[in-house]
Amino acid sequence: MKPILHACIAAVLAVATTSGIARADEIKVGVIVPASGPFATYGKQFSEAIAAYQEINGTTVGDHTIEFIYRDSGGPNPDQARALAQELIIREQVDYLGGFVFTPNALAVAQLIEQSQTPTVIFNAATSIITEESDFFVRPSFTLWQVSAPMAEWALANGITTVVTAVSDYGPGIDAETGFTAAFEAGGGTIADSIRMPLATTDFAPFMQRVRDEAPDAVFAFLPVGPTTFGFVKAYNENDLRGAGIEFLGTGETDETTLEALGDAALGLTTAYHYSSAHESPENALFLSTLARLYPDAVANFASVQAYDGAHVIYEMVRAAGTDGPAAIEAVKGMSWMSPRGPVTIDPDTRHVTQNVYIRVVDKDEAGNLINREFETVEQVPDLGLVNDY
Repeated sequence: MKPILHACIAAVLAVATTSGIARADEIKVGVIVPASGPFATYGKQFSEAIAAYQEINGTTVGDHTIEFIYRDSGGPNPDQARALAQELIIREQVDYLGGFVFTPNALAVAQLIEQSQTPTVIFNAATSIITEESDFFVRPSFTLWQVSAPMAEWALANGITTVVTAVSDYGPGIDAETGFTAAFEAGGGTIADSIRMPLATTDFAPFMQRVRDEAPDAVFAFLPVGPTTFGFVKAYNENDLRGAGIEFLGTGETDETTLEALGDAALGLTTAYHYSSAHESPENALFLSTLARLYPDAVANFASVQAYDGAHVIYEMVRAAGTDGPAAIEAVKGMSWMSPRGPVTIDPDTRHVTQNVYIRVVDKDEAGNLINREFETVEQVPDLGLVNDY
């Protein structure tokens, strides 16, 4: 950290410590999200879910009023994320940080939050290593190992013995590939080819041809949710890989925000993930109804439920520790609650969520809408990238 920044943070911390009584009635939470560009949907979903959480739970915790302050990272941009975190901590004097869709953005602030002792709640960024980079990271979202390995185990149990992996070539994609491969090969499966695709690619035809040439039982894919994921699934359908006997296996590739646009060609696609808006529980029903009442055009998906749970973690840290960052981190270790996705716990060692992973298939509900229907549950899965038994 630069000496000037170090000194600024130290000065801010000193002021916060000496004026804690004056600020005790207001807790500021800085949320760094993409609110513009191709991944702007995340910013919308995060803010809507937090509003739904506050609608249900109020805007106060004890004597504290909770204020969320949003900043636009514009996408995968580590320098911008670091600059925004500095601004929020030094100028806005936030007590907590949240958000962070992309792994590089989260890693870029690790040193900063370590120095400022700012509890930082990861709403999405899904590479396992993140929580090891700072003691002030807490992640109630998911990791790619956590959902990819159960997908591999399900595939093996259902007669799939050869697979081509096709992932976006960046941290989470490599984690997804590694997690799936480790579990699949440990169970006796064969990876026929490992394809890594440029993050920004929109032309998937050459990759589909490589998959066809290998003629595996299935292709396992991971791409960041958004235009690239939509394009890959569309290309899988247009190139008739299913007709060639190649099943589709994935994680979030049938995300609710693009599912209807994929149309009936998405029926039967199989994924392993930690949330479906079709999940049946009282907690999810309340979340969905509140979100729909506040934002009639909102689509509930993994990103929105992660922000909703992220708000819950922040509320509980404030309830336990107010503005005391180290105490807040200690308070959240081992915390359990019933989320709209099911039962969850923050692992006291990794500060990452342990949760159910659901095997889903794209189906239609009674109204004829496409949904990710859960049909099998893998209970209480930790971050397998940090607790690797393969």
